[in-house]
Amino acid sequence: MTRVFVTVGTTKFDELIENVISEENVKVLIDRGYTELTLQVGHGSHLPSPGSCSGLKMDAFRFKDSISDDMKQADLVISHAGAGSCLEALGAQKALLVVVNDKLMDNHQLELARQLHSNSHLLYCTCSTLTETLKTMDFSTLMPFLPGQPQNFAKFLDKALGIA
Repeated sequence: MTRVFVTVGTTKFDELIENVISEENVKVLIDRGYTELTLQVGHGSHLPSPGSCSGLKMDAFRFKDSISDDMKQADLVISHAGAGSCLEALGAQKALLVVVNDKLMDNHQLELARQLHSNSHLLYCTCSTLTETLKTMDFSTLMPFLPGQPQNFAKFLDKALGIA
């Protein structure tokens, strides 16, 4: 089975949830070989029922203590552009499609998505371009996101202070 995990974190991003489960996008996911869809809807006003995506096994929830297992089991993560969600998916080495909420003012999410995209770590779009992005996405061009190496900073600091 090929799994998609969608997360909006702790926010309310109904537009993303409604777009992902639209008939058109469900068809695109099925055509691309996906068979399961898990939605984490956060504070959204819509909690889809399990049978609402014809052709996909679907599950939805608001919150869990941890979504780490959901990410690990996913073949594709579709996420809002929150830094925590993006870093968790990239740290789990998952194909990541970030959907920026373009209705936010002073959109720091767009800045984050653009920067991580420019470093070839993820793909991003908005709700209005989600369908086309799902149809054309190619994760083979992306580079793995390497975890931080805090020991390098510690070595530098030791050397700068004359400890090592």
